[in-house]
Amino acid sequence: MSVRVDPSGRRWVRGEVEVPGSVEEVWQAIGTDAGLSSWFTRSEFSVGADGRPAQLICHFGPGISSAATMTQWDPPRGFSVISDEFIPGGPEVATDWNIEERDDHSCLLSVEHGLFVDSDEYDNHIEATEAGWPAFFRILQIYMGHHRGEPCALLELMGTAAEEAQAWDDVSSALGFANPKPGERFAAPAGGLKFSGVVDTIPTDTEVILHIDEPTSGVAHLFVWPINDQILLSVRFYLYGKDATEVVTREEPLWRSWMEEKFPLSQG
Repeated sequence: MSVRVDPSGRRWVRGEVEVPGSVEEVWQAIGTDAGLSSWFTRSEFSVGADGRPAQLICHFGPGISSAATMTQWDPPRGFSVISDEFIPGGPEVATDWNIEERDDHSCLLSVEHGLFVDSDEYDNHIEATEAGWPAFFRILQIYMGHHRGEPCALLELMGTAAEEAQAWDDVSSALGFANPKPGERFAAPAGGLKFSGVVDTIPTDTEVILHIDEPTSGVAHLFVWPINDQILLSVRFYLYGKDATEVVTREEPLWRSWMEEKFPLSQG
């Protein structure tokens, strides 16, 4: 979807997804620290002096965080924030999260980003954000459909590579999902990392969402991301269940060692 322009001059994009659950259940998934961190990024709502959320802070990776000021808080229907960190050196961007109840025990969640500028100079920034939502929305659907309300522990890894396609070939082969097809089972080669499950979604040629059962029940989201002069490899696990934190504590050193060996951050 291209950027839309209102008569007022507001430029905006919108992503939406239908998810199972009541309004209150979907609200718990977007309006709480634990809920938002269970399918999006590690997130926290900081509370102001009046006891209401004052900021939403999202941590996208090592040294990559974004803070937004709360402008509307309307549980369980949604909230709005505005941030001058959304586009470095650019205008403020407002983001509206809204939940609309459907008749079939599901809800429509929409996330809308808008800004007021006189040109299309910043359209690519909000278009890139819009393009990233479908993958996160799919993770939300898996969470709400299979793991709703379960405790979640995140395991986030970042590495670098010299070339995008080769990096994807290397990681997909090493972890057992080379040439993936939705619905197919996969497993990492024996003797290495414990990693298996079902291929869920393939958003791009260098991105995959996996519904995993090993090292425990959860979702793995892997993608190669060219940014500035680097090729980054992101691996994020959303592990669910009462033992999720224990599994992260046990598995994180093994995965970090593997990433440092295969895709060290020191690469150019």
